[in-house]
Parts: sequence; C-alpha cells; structure tokens
Amino acid sequence: MVTTKEALQRFEETTAYYLQELDKFSLDQLKQTPSDNGWSIGQMFQHLINSALYMQLRNVDQCLEPAQELQGASAEKTEAGAAIFAQGSFPPIRVQVPPSPQYTPEQPESKEQLIQGLHTVIRRMKDIEPVLAEASRQNTVPHPRFGGLSAEEWFLLVEMHYRHHLLQLGRLKKELILERA
Repeated sequence: MVTTKEALQRFEETTAYYLQELDKFSLDQLKQTPSDNGWSIGQMFQHLINSALYMQLRNVDQCLEPAQELQGASAEKTEAGAAIFAQGSFPPIRVQVPPSPQYTPEQPESKEQLIQGLHTVIRRMKDIEPVLAEASRQNTVPHPRFGGLSAEEWFLLVEMHYRHHLLQLGRLKKELILERA
C-alpha cells in the first residue's frame, strides 16, 4: 500500500495538472455539457473539490475523533473496498450516476472559484497528512460502497478519486475539440 506521504505527493502532482488544464479553458467551455448529458468540465472540478472537502476529508476528521466518540463505528471494508485499496486505484471505467439535485454538481461561477477550491483541498491534505501516523485504524466511517474506512484510507481515497477523474477530463476535452471542429 502506498504511504500517505507518497499519496500526498501524487495528489499534489495530479492537482497541479488540473490547475494547468484550467488555464486552457474559458468559463463558457468549462460550463459546456457533453452531448450525452454528462457533467461539464467545470462540474467535474466542482465534484472533486466538494467530495474531498465535504465527504472524504470530513470523514478523515471524524475518524480522528477520540475513540470514545466513535463507539461501535468500526466496520469492515466491503469486497469492493478491499479491491480498490489492494490495487491502489479505481478501475478505469466510467461511473455514471443519474442526474439528481443531491449529486449533480452546480456549474462553477468562475475559474477563480475552481482554482481556490483546488488550493483549499491541497492545504487541507497537507494539514491532515502528518496527523495520520497517530490515527487509530479501528476508528472507521462507512463509505456507501467500500464499507468502513479509517482516516488513512479516506485520505488515500481523495488521491485515488482525483486520479480516477483524469479519464473523464480526457474524454470531455476530446468532446470539446470535436465540437469546435
């Protein structure tokens, strides 16, 4: 399994790539939805930022709470969760969730909003990483698909999730180029 330091470094590299890519698009291009009613590039960025800040890193914080506050919260990983962590990445498949107000990200208001959001996630990851060495692996928070994950696993999930969405970014960029041609 990759260390949290290695995951943080990989995360920073992936996020730096996303920031470079943002420079290549106008706000209108970032908001352009593909022909298959999927998310725009901007919505994909919003998804990455929001899932890191409001789910994954929030769950890291919950796992870091004193053990007495998480009594009975320890749970096993599912088979899918064990597989993801054994291979250190999500399978290279497209995951499509039906549009819904709870899950479909909003369009970005500006490029600056996305840049600030990515920088906020980087800061949070850097702040959290040193604390993980002392975290109990017994304290878990359940993931809807992967089962009980520890603080370290939630942290690693952020990096895997960002890396996984590189495939979506590539697909969305190709679609934008085809529409311009």
